[in-house]
Amino acid sequence: QVQLVESGGGLVQAGGSLRLSCAASRIIFSIYAMGWYRQAPGKQRELVAGITSGGITNYADSVKGRFLISRDNAKNTVYLQMNSLKPEDTAVYYCNARVAVREYWGQGTQVTVSS
Repeated sequence: QVQLVESGGGLVQAGGSLRLSCAASRIIFSIYAMGWYRQAPGKQRELVAGITSGGITNYADSVKGRFLISRDNAKNTVYLQMNSLKPEDTAVYYCNARVAVREYWGQGTQVTVSS
């Protein structure tokens, strides 16, 4: 059974930093495009950042210049470095793995940014 396990969420003050990790198991990690999504209360889930199997990255406009997505294929892990956090970044952050028609989600990790 495929597993995506997120970690690294928590409570941080505005302007602070957090690094999220997502460890994947039982998939050929290197061929999957990986992404981080978030969902705030009352809002739709949105893409925060993505990274292709070849390492090409894309970001939501709201996080460009503050967040950095990276992957370590040797560790089957994708990271999201979040800097200069704002209260509006508060959400549950989900890891996503996708290749062709296969898609998997993690259980989510809460990020709360206090003002």
